[in-house]
Amino acid sequence: MVETTTNKLQRHVVMLPYPVQGHLNPMVQFAKRLVSKGVKVTVATTTYTVSSITTPLVTVESISDGCDSLPITMPGFNVDIYSKSFRLHGTETLTRIIKKFKSTDSPVDCLVYNSFIPWGLEVARSNSISAAVFFTNNLTVCSMLLKFSNGAFSLPADPNSGTYLVPGLPALRYDELPSFTGRHWLSHAGHGRMLLKQFSNHENADWIFVNGFDGLETQECEIGESEAMKATLIGPMIPSAYLDDRIKGDKGYGASLLKPVSEECMEWLGTKPTKSVIFVSFGSFGIFSEKQLGEIASALQESNFNFLWVIKDAHVAKLPEGFVESTKDRVLLVSWCNQLEVLTHESIGCFLTHCGWNSTLEGLSLGVPMVGVPQWSDQMCNAKFVDEVWKVGYRVKEEAGEGVVKSKEVVKCLKEVMEGGESSVTIRESSKKWRDLAVKAMSEGGSSDQRINEFVESLVKKH
Repeated sequence: MVETTTNKLQRHVVMLPYPVQGHLNPMVQFAKRLVSKGVKVTVATTTYTVSSITTPLVTVESISDGCDSLPITMPGFNVDIYSKSFRLHGTETLTRIIKKFKSTDSPVDCLVYNSFIPWGLEVARSNSISAAVFFTNNLTVCSMLLKFSNGAFSLPADPNSGTYLVPGLPALRYDELPSFTGRHWLSHAGHGRMLLKQFSNHENADWIFVNGFDGLETQECEIGESEAMKATLIGPMIPSAYLDDRIKGDKGYGASLLKPVSEECMEWLGTKPTKSVIFVSFGSFGIFSEKQLGEIASALQESNFNFLWVIKDAHVAKLPEGFVESTKDRVLLVSWCNQLEVLTHESIGCFLTHCGWNSTLEGLSLGVPMVGVPQWSDQMCNAKFVDEVWKVGYRVKEEAGEGVVKSKEVVKCLKEVMEGGESSVTIRESSKKWRDLAVKAMSEGGSSDQRINEFVESLVKKH
């Protein structure tokens, strides 16, 4: 860990995350990385999410999004209305924070803003500070969305078009594209517009950050140069204790909108044999139809494996009749948990996941085999990589024409990972390889570590 600077004028970055769990985590983690290298960091987040940031390493300031007492995941949430409100109120309150530090010994040097908040660039420029945009998707998804946003690919995506290719990255089939460009183009139009607006001005930022690391996605081009989005890879942004351990005591993200059940999980896992438990979590949103939820439950019931399932109370009530009673000797159901703590427990043998990017990076970085049940957004692409590119698990296949994954398919994939055959050995060897590469990237002198140092040096030159 690099000691905090004592220079009279301390380098200072303001971090502007999008106020949902999956976007808070990597940006708060990046904030801690910068602090460990001598940079003062202020996280500017919405009133509702201020109390969720508990790490003592950063300063937290409140800004307004116009709906300060409510979560943006509330029923009836309209992404278009929210985006306008956040821009109107956020611009004013964020500017006020930046100006507050202007006459102190740590004036703000740079605003690092989430790509879902493109107006962050305007705030930075109007206050004469540098700007860095932080993308929380992987490089392939960002590059695909960029192609759709600039018209290189037509919207909506064509299910009969074969594969979509960005040279230098793996090709994606229609069912592997970000779903808001195709499958969910009509049903989630607001989300699609928000994703495409990320690229309205991103090239004008001084830095473009992506939460990934060298070798994770990029491939050699057969002809010409790579057309992947030009970006600086600085990941994986997970707590240091699970990678290089240079930020002492950094075992959690330090940002949680939900209260985790920790002690009960650890005690229960401690009673199970090594690699005997399937950890089941489908993210903070956890969107499943009742039919799909039933198929997942049936698969876990039929598999006879132990499993720890993160599931909302409202969904527990929708589980098939008799499920809880019939599995009580080998199941623990919790509303939320410390996912990193669970994934590193020796009893965990597999991660049954929605393949959100944060969860996928955690599985990779911790060397845990995965079975992906993607539902929307970037999850289909991430699940493809788990299965076909990194070979650290499987993507379950949907039943043709139904859009639902059947229980027998889930059971088959889980057994391939858990039962110790040839495929299981290969998957665990691949998982270890990617874990080692993730650790190397974030360790001193690693590719991501070097790029973070370069960013810090760019701030130093201003003083």
